[in-house]
Formats: sequence, C-alpha cells, structure tokens
Amino acid sequence: MKRQLDLFMYPDKIEAGCDEAGRGCLAGPVVAAAVILPRTFAHPLLNDSKQLSEKQRDKLRPIIEREALAWAVAIVNNHEIDQINILNASIVAMQRAVAQLPIVPEHLLIDGNRFKPYKKIPHTCVVKGDGKYLPIAAASILAKTHRDALMQNLNKEYPGYGWDKNKGYPTKAHRAGIENLGTTPYHRLSFRLLDKQLKLGM
Repeated sequence: MKRQLDLFMYPDKIEAGCDEAGRGCLAGPVVAAAVILPRTFAHPLLNDSKQLSEKQRDKLRPIIEREALAWAVAIVNNHEIDQINILNASIVAMQRAVAQLPIVPEHLLIDGNRFKPYKKIPHTCVVKGDGKYLPIAAASILAKTHRDALMQNLNKEYPGYGWDKNKGYPTKAHRAGIENLGTTPYHRLSFRLLDKQLKLGM
C-alpha cells in the first residue's frame, strides 16, 4: 500500500518543499524547484517523481503549477558544476529556486541530508523526503519535468548522445556518443565521462 505523504512538517508555518534533479548526469544542468502548496492540496498521483512514469509526471506538472501558492525553478549549469562540484551546485540551485518564490517561506523542507542556510530561513533536511512530504514531492516533479524538457531541447542541438531518452544520465548510449563524438559544451568535464577515461580534448 502506498504511503500517505504529509502535507507539512509545521502546520503553523509557510513551508516550501525543495528538491533537485540531474545530480548524477554527465551532461546538462542540475535543476531545482521550490514549491509552497495550499493547506487543502491533495492529489492521488502525487508521490516521489522517481516512483512515477514520465506520463504521470507530465500530467502532474501543470496541476502543481496551477494549484501551488508559489513555485519556482532554477538551474546551475554544467560549467558552474565543474567549478563548485555537484553537491554545492545542487544546494545553490535550491537556494536560487527559493529566492525566486513570490512568497517568502518560513521554513524549508529539503530533500536529502545536506543544505546550507539561506537568508536565515529555518530548514529541515529529510532523507528521501520526496516520498514523505507532498511539497518535496511536488518540487521533485517540477525539477524533473523542467530538466527533462531542457534535455529534450539540447538533444536537437546535439543528437548523437541519446539525451531525448537518457536525459544526460550515464547510459551505454550516452557513453558511446562521448567515445565516438567527443564532448559537447554541455558535458560536465569534472565527471568521469567514460569507464575508461579517455582524452577527448577535455
């Protein structure tokens, strides 16, 4: 039986759920979202984005964007990731998403176990929070769907890597593209791009 997700941690506070997508990718940005849901929000499909099909995520995205009290999406590109590392980039992306919210939250629910305080807004890190709290689950869906759409567009620019299917993750097709074609301006050069790391003009 699917676990019922909680709508908030502190009922008396304006809470924003925060999550990111794309940490483990070899190419493209890390994308984060922050979402503040109304107290009455409910949807039977809403769960951790990784537990949902692409079709289900795409169905939920406009519902979340329409019904949320506030939402925002932000990115940290691959060049920034190479400069500050993926952990810091994920935190920065979530902070940027929070900064763009039109409503200032009183508490942040962060998916995972690492975050850096942002503008003195209290936060709580929740491991596997996208399977525990609805605002984090909503953020995970926005981050994932916005990033997937971005990688679909980048695939038109660089079609040899299978980004329309793998979204930049390290699949066999993606690594074969790197080996055959070299890297693109969107690859994370600080990552291990091939199992046998080759010199590809990096």
